[in-house]
Amino acid sequence: MKNKILSQLLRLAFIFLLTNFVCSAQKPVKIQFDSSKEVSGKKFAIRDISSGIPANWDKYNFVVLEYKSTTSQRFQLGFTTETGYNELRIMSYCPNGWNKLAIPLKYFRELPGAANDLAATYNHARYTGWINLGGKRGPLRGVDSIGVRMNVPINNPVIEIRSISLSVEDPGDQYLGDQPVFNEFGQWNLGDFEGKIKSMEQLRKEWETEEKEIILTKSYTTRDNSTGEMITRDVAVNPYNYSKYGGYLNSKVKASGFFRTEKMDGKWWFVDPEGYLFLSVGVDCVSPGGGGNAINLDKRQNLYKELPPAGFGFNPEKPNSASFGTWNLFRRYGDAYPEKSKDMIIRRMDKWGLNTIANWSGADVMKLNRKAFMLQLRGIGIDEGLMGLPDAYDPAFAIKVDASCKKFLGPNKENPWLIGYFVGNEPSWLEQEDRLCSMILDGKDKPMKSELKKYLASGDTPERRKQFIYNTFRIFLKTVNEAVKRYDPNHLNLGMRFGHVPEKEVQAICKDVFDVFSFNCYDLYPKKEFMDQILEGTGLPMIIGEFHFGTVDRGLAQSLWQVNSQQERGVAYRYYTERAYSHPGLIGTAWFQWSDQDLSGRSDGENYNCGLVDVTDRPYPYMIEGLSETAKRLQDIHLGKEKPVEQAPVKARGHGGIPDLWEK
Repeated sequence: MKNKILSQLLRLAFIFLLTNFVCSAQKPVKIQFDSSKEVSGKKFAIRDISSGIPANWDKYNFVVLEYKSTTSQRFQLGFTTETGYNELRIMSYCPNGWNKLAIPLKYFRELPGAANDLAATYNHARYTGWINLGGKRGPLRGVDSIGVRMNVPINNPVIEIRSISLSVEDPGDQYLGDQPVFNEFGQWNLGDFEGKIKSMEQLRKEWETEEKEIILTKSYTTRDNSTGEMITRDVAVNPYNYSKYGGYLNSKVKASGFFRTEKMDGKWWFVDPEGYLFLSVGVDCVSPGGGGNAINLDKRQNLYKELPPAGFGFNPEKPNSASFGTWNLFRRYGDAYPEKSKDMIIRRMDKWGLNTIANWSGADVMKLNRKAFMLQLRGIGIDEGLMGLPDAYDPAFAIKVDASCKKFLGPNKENPWLIGYFVGNEPSWLEQEDRLCSMILDGKDKPMKSELKKYLASGDTPERRKQFIYNTFRIFLKTVNEAVKRYDPNHLNLGMRFGHVPEKEVQAICKDVFDVFSFNCYDLYPKKEFMDQILEGTGLPMIIGEFHFGTVDRGLAQSLWQVNSQQERGVAYRYYTERAYSHPGLIGTAWFQWSDQDLSGRSDGENYNCGLVDVTDRPYPYMIEGLSETAKRLQDIHLGKEKPVEQAPVKARGHGGIPDLWEK
């Protein structure tokens, strides 16, 4: 019996060693990043960290790292193989703590699968961090070294790696520290920062201070004519010169009862329902209680010091979740938090000079009808996994679009607060037309596959494949636009929110169906030359649907464009926004987003410091100052009467285009 048990144990051990390569660890390797350099990092032989790792990784599906980073700043991690250097971008949810991160090797070997937009395509969540799929793809053979590099590192951070191993099965991720990563308020618990909440008493005092300051009033003292007494009165002020709907009271043209666009003296504008010229100064994802959602709690049991009580799950259908943001609102307002928190959002927007609730925002806030708002169309077929395209050749497609638009558009058809509808967001098929056609041909039988085969029968070239996708896009846009105008002729078609500026042929397709051309632009500021190109190619006014700046002081990732401090975020906002509105074709911007993203990541992993408000429901003061000061100047900047501010943020950098440190 004893021999039989021993034999079984040896067999299990053999199977484990066959499928999981666990090696002896050496002394941790430390990478000290130099903030004086544009790019900083090091490359090491893998044997310097863990001895005995095989060079051929074909049999394995995961590489498992045990590492600690002093920063939440993203870093590039890659391996040298026989075909070159292959890397990904990594973000950690637990800076200053040791953690185990299992990285699927398919991310190094294969291109991302099809998804409906860029974020869903390239962002992938894990439990102790998240991964952005950049770099090259290829076989993992001849693997001999690991490289770690960082673009414009902030405050000389350090990363230590103490173990590398390989696995066939997913071993899971694990935070390895003793101190919880998040405190009882949903803040980063492994470091300190300016303005960190350390007690409920401190938080209540800050909330009370904001309540006293949030109302837009000005005190003045005058003598009462009847009594002769000196009386102090508070009167409402309007530093932005806004109308009821957010237009400029000093510039009235013909009113239509709804938002429209008009070009005057070579410059484009929105016109609000009362006829006042309007520039849309907006924010995405406006909703109370954001920035504190914790999901997959069973996989992250040691990350949280103290979870919100039962009943504060951010989604009632997901019991394995909780919301620090909602819990903090309850602590602020009590049982009345749903209504009081929405009212505070509107009062803040009034105070800060924001006149638009932009995309992805909460229906309960928009339904207040106290701010102009924009909507994303739903149910129009972008659900096929075709990189943001529907199967426009399916006989049911037009029927589905018609039914969805009839249902979706009806409630707001007569609502003057609605500006218009976006058709889609960051379609990932742009410049991937050849690959998308291959995916369609290799996929399941469907009408789009049949049409593509017919089209390519006359010749299969990259150019013809591109034209097929363009033709499909044209059918899609025309079908949707006809349904929108059929069921809601009162509101604008705001376009596609492209992730980058498409080529002229795509612009020409858009010109025939959009009222406004929209695009997302994560940059230091939107460049005049490509805005000129859009204006020339489409003849349409423009909206920038997303932009932002963030930093790393609060344990969150630094956003798509990083700056060195919270103060620099406000500087960057002004520099970007004022340059944007100096262009005659730009009529709207939307900051992404209202609240910081969740510390432990939203569904695709993102956990950016991009909010105007943090998880404890407190505004970022430097951001708010930047918003307010710029809002006072935008009309004159757009008219050319004032110049944009000259002060640029220090060492602001985007997430792409990192120079090489070593030859690939």
